[in-house]
Amino acid sequence: MPTLHMVNKSPFEDNALQSCLGHVLKGDAVLLIEDGVYGALAGSAVAGMLGQQNGAVSLYALGPDLAARGLSEKPLLGGVDVIDYGGFVDLVTTLDRSQSWL
Repeated sequence: MPTLHMVNKSPFEDNALQSCLGHVLKGDAVLLIEDGVYGALAGSAVAGMLGQQNGAVSLYALGPDLAARGLSEKPLLGGVDVIDYGGFVDLVTTLDRSQSWL
């Protein structure tokens, strides 16, 4: 039963992303939204946490949230797919469960 894990807190101010990554299973997806998109930036202090997933987990960042924070032109970690709201809806309807990490 694959799960969509949604993280909306900056990994530089909260441990929600770290907690999430401690619970993901192969086949799950992690979607970074709101301030959580800061975790998708390449070369950041938390890049290693996401990089350790080695393709076992699908990684996404919400494009409108990247744009709202002026990050849409910044390099992202390899393996992070940028999606729009339609892609967000597709993830929610495709995966069996959704979990918000607050």
